[in-house]
Amino acid sequence: MKPLRVVPGRGPVGARLYVGLADGRSLAWYDRDTGRVSLLADGRRDDVLAALAPYVTGPVTVGPPPVPTPADLVRLALHPDDDLAPNRPGEALHTALADVPPARRFRSDPRRERLAALQAVGDELDTLEGAGWRVLHSVPLPGQAHLDHLLIGPAGPFSVHTVPGRRRFHADTPAGATHLRRAARDAERASFVLAAAVRPVLAVAGTSRVDAGPPSGDVLLLSEREARTALARLGGVLKPADIESLYASARDRHTWLRA
Repeated sequence: MKPLRVVPGRGPVGARLYVGLADGRSLAWYDRDTGRVSLLADGRRDDVLAALAPYVTGPVTVGPPPVPTPADLVRLALHPDDDLAPNRPGEALHTALADVPPARRFRSDPRRERLAALQAVGDELDTLEGAGWRVLHSVPLPGQAHLDHLLIGPAGPFSVHTVPGRRRFHADTPAGATHLRRAARDAERASFVLAAAVRPVLAVAGTSRVDAGPPSGDVLLLSEREARTALARLGGVLKPADIESLYASARDRHTWLRA
């Protein structure tokens, strides 16, 4: 009998290891965050556990896959091309920069600085998934625009516009005011699409100091290092089922066609 293959992947909540045959058929998966092995074939239980043994840490629960929630059913019905969940921070910039001719890749390009900022803030926001939050990156809008990041969690939905800050960011400069308006406008569009009150956030990456200046309206102004802790401390207004329902809608590319 040929050995089983163990392939890393992503599940709805976090990292997974998929166990399958050489022809691509899956026999089970292991959710690292929950310590659960979901078996699709009871007759291969011992083989699956043997294949996973080098990767499993701590106690595990073994059984059939959990009953899918309504949000799971929506996700499973999505065509892969319409599912925004796999998008990386700055997905559109990754594509654009990959098309730059090799001879020009070493020239200064402000898009690289922006991509680095999106990745830094995105990495911070991704850590919130362990606290019951859902995160989407590079959500496409009509007209080639994007929401940099969309968070949906216990404190509600948030649209996060990201800017590179260098050493210091001043909110009361013309450039700072422009970014604040962009953050507010992104949240308004997201609120219209999701039929929910989406709060605007302006996240400044790579800065040692953020000067808020005069009150910035409803926009929450945060540095990259503050984003995760500040959002995690906010009070809860959404139940887990509400979070999953909004997330299921937001991850569908077609949802945003009416933005």
